[in-house]
Amino acid sequence: MDDFYRDFILDHYRNPRNFGHLDHPEASAEDLNPLCGDTIRMEFEVDGGVVRDVRFSGKGCAISQASASMLTETIKGMRLEEIAKLSKDVVLENVGIGISPTRLKCATLGLRVAKSAAIGEIAGWPDEE
Repeated sequence: MDDFYRDFILDHYRNPRNFGHLDHPEASAEDLNPLCGDTIRMEFEVDGGVVRDVRFSGKGCAISQASASMLTETIKGMRLEEIAKLSKDVVLENVGIGISPTRLKCATLGLRVAKSAAIGEIAGWPDEE
């Protein structure tokens, strides 16, 4: 079963879903993992507090990029308040295999960025363009 999840992760890494930029995002955030240099930016198109479209960009290891790709599929259609409350369990479920403590920061970078974008939009913070 681990081979299936490894292939799934590599597929998301090589063919990321929702990769790129939105023309006019209502919310965005960007962060990096200083330990390894992974970077991720998330951009949301929001309508009535619901994420109608999402894009991510960045560079880094297969785990950080694949988990961000998977996360975009999860959060599309979610309310900002729901995204702000997501736990790392959603990332671990998406990835489907055990993640070592050192790789957990890579896997959850996209989640940290998505939550930051959601919280910023809820709070009315200026977009991080």
